[in-house]
Amino acid sequence: MTIHQNFIAGEWTSGGDAAKDINPSDLADTVGEYARASVKDAEAAIAAAKAAGPAWARSTPQARYDVLMKIGTEILARKDELGRLLSREEGKPLADGIGEVTRAGQIFTFFAGEAVRLSGEKLASTRPGIDVEITREPMGVVAMITPWNFPMAIPAWKVAPALAYGNTVVIKPADLVPGCAWALADIISRAGLPAGVFNLVMGRGSVVGDTLLTHRDVAAISFTGSVATGRKVAAAAVGAAVMKKVQLEMGGKNPLVVLDDADLAIAVECAANGAFYQTGQRCTASSRLIVTNGIHDRFVDALTEKMKTLVVDDALKAGTTVGPVVDQSQLDQDMKYIAIGKDEGAKLHWGGERLNRDKQGFYLQPALFTEVTNQMRIAREEIFGPVATVIRVKDYEEAKAVANDTEFGLSAGICTTSLKYASDFKRNAEAGMVMVNLPIAGVDYHVPFGGRKGSSYGSREQGRYAVEFYTTVKTAYTLP
Repeated sequence: MTIHQNFIAGEWTSGGDAAKDINPSDLADTVGEYARASVKDAEAAIAAAKAAGPAWARSTPQARYDVLMKIGTEILARKDELGRLLSREEGKPLADGIGEVTRAGQIFTFFAGEAVRLSGEKLASTRPGIDVEITREPMGVVAMITPWNFPMAIPAWKVAPALAYGNTVVIKPADLVPGCAWALADIISRAGLPAGVFNLVMGRGSVVGDTLLTHRDVAAISFTGSVATGRKVAAAAVGAAVMKKVQLEMGGKNPLVVLDDADLAIAVECAANGAFYQTGQRCTASSRLIVTNGIHDRFVDALTEKMKTLVVDDALKAGTTVGPVVDQSQLDQDMKYIAIGKDEGAKLHWGGERLNRDKQGFYLQPALFTEVTNQMRIAREEIFGPVATVIRVKDYEEAKAVANDTEFGLSAGICTTSLKYASDFKRNAEAGMVMVNLPIAGVDYHVPFGGRKGSSYGSREQGRYAVEFYTTVKTAYTLP
């Protein structure tokens, strides 16, 4: 089998060893073999990015527009093919895989436009005869560490703005799912970028990731992953010889509030979509369903009936609505939390069984817990699987308090027909993103993504707000 290589200084280069990328829907299917970079490879990538930096930083907005538009156009033209690769590699149903690839293409075309829209300010000084200019400049070498659950979209929303604003890139995708990042690198390698502007180093976080975190020539680090790893990233980056700008997107334990006046059908769809689609492997998943007394029993019954219609099967199979868990480790974690929930006194109302299908894979029946309190571990710790908890509350005020009683603050939602409650929740929910009568997982590509508290650190990703992380501000004075 051909080994897919790292991309360093404009060349495809082999690593020290290689790892197999296994299809979680069919463990007999190897997606490909991908080279793992060594410390020396990572250092070479950083050196190449540093060398290419000055020229790329001074490239014209039109040159950056042309490259990004070419990348986005090819992604969109190949969305079916790349979506199939994504679903085969990560396990989300094919429609979701194609949708994610489409979003990646849209991100690149959006930031092509941003490259020619970068603006500054010219102000009058408080002193006569002096001009003041405020401009934005690229950070330099930006290192990116991306997760396995969105293997095409998250690399896209980090790489595209970095290139648009004149930075050079070294990206390390999750070791579990290198295929999509490699395919993206292949497209980028043919887009006309000067050698060294973009570099791909695949492999273990303990090898490649640690090198990126501590190297003095890396100016900024954008990381998406777990809270525990994110804290290590922040500590290493700030403790490095040259302190780095850090952007962290981490976990969530996101609430969906369902009030007595909610449209039941809408509430059930929001809950099922947010909690169980894409196997619940989203940091924005609605894993805490906070439901008021008057609708609680009807909601639980209707959601249970909805769960019975979800088809858990091969991600590439027609009709599948929930694919497999990504690997054995994640499956073990999900099963561990299901056991913890039972031990804590919660009621496993439906699901939570390990499933067998035609092909051997990591299949898990979505699980719904009732009789849950917000102090239980299953209501406080991120599970990152198709496991949802229902917490009964008496009214809106209690629902709001419970929703905010968490160390996380990424996304939150409410189902209600009351403008009063919807407006109050949008104002007072302690989250970076709030949805009303919509699933809380998923935002558009042109708006900022991020949260507060333990979910995020640093400036937002996506949309025009991405400029805050990928540039630094310069104030210049001139006496004509």
